[in-house]
Amino acid sequence: MAHTPKALYRDEGIVLRTQKLGEADRIVTVLTRRHGKVRAVAKGVRRTKSKFGSRLEPFSHVDLQFYTGRNLDIVNQAESIRSYGNDVVDDYPSYTAGTAVLETADRLTSEEKEPSLRLFLLVVGALRALADRTHPAGLVLDAFLLRSMSVAGWEPALTDCARCAEPGPHRHFSVPAGGSVCPACRPTGSAMPNPVTIDLLDALLTGDWDRAEAAQGTNRREGSGLVAALLQWHLERGLRSLPLVDRSDQAAPRGSELMTP
Repeated sequence: MAHTPKALYRDEGIVLRTQKLGEADRIVTVLTRRHGKVRAVAKGVRRTKSKFGSRLEPFSHVDLQFYTGRNLDIVNQAESIRSYGNDVVDDYPSYTAGTAVLETADRLTSEEKEPSLRLFLLVVGALRALADRTHPAGLVLDAFLLRSMSVAGWEPALTDCARCAEPGPHRHFSVPAGGSVCPACRPTGSAMPNPVTIDLLDALLTGDWDRAEAAQGTNRREGSGLVAALLQWHLERGLRSLPLVDRSDQAAPRGSELMTP
């Protein structure tokens, strides 16, 4: 029987997680730019302090060469583009937010090899913002969660009614209904969030960072609660990492101390 050559392919990706395999190998889960989520074996990386293995840690943005395996693909080359790990791990709010970003990306890509360029770009953008401390970590995470829900087809209704599209704004918010609801459609048990909180979520969804960062700590915390509830509703079970997120940067607006001359 003729031997079929193994197909090689190259892509860049973000390492979402790793798990041990056998004595020396590791299974690496990567969200790639063109091939979606790929689970692949990195052989021998646990034997030595190999540069190859260190490039395949979570939070790493890498250029990879794979060859197609029978069950799992094999990583046979890895070049670092940027490792966000060191910068993210140094700051506890950034680290806990980053961990939730990686877990969310993993959960939202249940189908392997299903391309999702928009989600890949969101993950890269979120990790860069966390590593560079561009914005408060809690806001970066909530913006990522809202936008990744939008990519998945679950964008919350923040102005018009989620059920009948009656123009808003509306005072009530229902997680099962998918966002703001008008009086006629309002289910029992709907929340009544502060209108400023809904405005914050809109700012995070649209990337209006000046408006988002002007929000007070109480509105940031209320917004985080709504975002987490929406995500949990759609995923049907919560993220392990979300309750561990350090929200200390939401106690007061960041940067206010920098306003003094």
